Amino acid sequence: MAPTQAPGPALDRARLAQLHADETQRFIGTHPACARLAAAGHAHMPYGVPMSWMAKWPGPFAVHVEQASGARFTCADGLEHVDLCLGDTGAMSGHAPAATVDAITAQASRGLTSMLPTADAALVAAELSARFGGGPSRVAHWQFTLTATDANRHVLRYARHLTGRSRVVVMDFCYHGSVDEAFATLDPDGRVVPRRGTIGAPVPPDLTTRVVPFNDMDALRDALAHGDVAAVLLEPALTNIGIVLPEPGYLDAVRALTREHGAWMVVDETHTLCAGPGGCTAAWGLDPDVVVVGKTIGGGVPSAAFGLTREIAQSVQRRIELEDIDVGGVGGTLAGNALSMAATRATLTQVLTPAAFARMEELAVRWTQGVQDVLDATGLPWHVTRLGARAEYAFGAQAPRDGAQAAASDDFALQQYLHLQALNRRVLLTPFHNMALMSPATTQADVDRHSEAFAEAARALIGA
Repeated sequence: MAPTQAPGPALDRARLAQLHADETQRFIGTHPACARLAAAGHAHMPYGVPMSWMAKWPGPFAVHVEQASGARFTCADGLEHVDLCLGDTGAMSGHAPAATVDAITAQASRGLTSMLPTADAALVAAELSARFGGGPSRVAHWQFTLTATDANRHVLRYARHLTGRSRVVVMDFCYHGSVDEAFATLDPDGRVVPRRGTIGAPVPPDLTTRVVPFNDMDALRDALAHGDVAAVLLEPALTNIGIVLPEPGYLDAVRALTREHGAWMVVDETHTLCAGPGGCTAAWGLDPDVVVVGKTIGGGVPSAAFGLTREIAQSVQRRIELEDIDVGGVGGTLAGNALSMAATRATLTQVLTPAAFARMEELAVRWTQGVQDVLDATGLPWHVTRLGARAEYAFGAQAPRDGAQAAASDDFALQQYLHLQALNRRVLLTPFHNMALMSPATTQADVDRHSEAFAEAARALIGA
């Protein structure tokens, strides 16, 4: 069931279409250099961009970045923008943080990759253990990859290998990178089907995956009762369908049920690291079997990691033959490379510090209040939700309790207009939903610029 719509001004679709058309013309008129670069890109790249997702930015072509520093970037037309997308979390540290750049520069002259460890690797593993292995969490043994997708893939292979079970449980409307098992959702009859837009699924997802709604303990209990589930892979709060927070006691119940049924609890903190230095695992006192982190930790350089409990780490080493360690589907020749480790060490110890997170959260509170003030003033029946240094507004009156409710309230045309309107006011939001992320370099003025743009857009939508 979709969130109940509260009384408020009705959305005039004709007005929305005209507003979007006006913003499109404004965008074209102010970005001639970006338009030329986009046209050149179409000659040899599908969609005219180096990665297909970049085609989803609002407007008829993507903005091309000339330079990025801190929480701002300048496009090819010389226009400076406040960046609240931050590479969809990949640049949560801010663009080109000095400590990370210094570490990258120093390491580059000493070699980029050798498939051998450097001293930074053990330092990073110790730092991650300190962040994620406190409280009830026993996660203190780490392996490194280039992406959280790779980390999740490796973890699921280990889980199936060590448990002897074939299935994975994921949350409805979850996102865990391009992991095949996670491209599954529930149809209206409760059957596991490919998620809309899935490209080239290798097998029907109901062969590998059980899907349950977030915050639904009965559904999870039923899924685990079959006795064939190796792991439950979840974000502690959904983020890629809009922020969906866990209800009180839910994550503790997940822990109890997975332990009862012998399945791993795998917590993917790739986006929820915004909750603090140790993500939701530390902030909420979670006790997972595995933690996955990615994107953010390298300060913009590809880097990710997965952390295991001592028991699982020892089992891996006992059960994997040394002769076969390089051909079993876990690992990669560039994983844990010298450049990634240097960038990660500097980013974690000098940029994304506890003090930085505290300030980032204060700014997210300010952003959230700015949006709420506009909603209160205009009567638009939307809501805004915050998770640490990340916040989003969505088009339902009430915060959803699961991914299906969040998806039901989405409105792509409205989203595209709001993103383009903000971009024309030199504010960049992530193109997939209405998210703002704070970095250590973000300022109150950056936050307030969004509040002003959002207020203008809201008034335009209701004809005020």
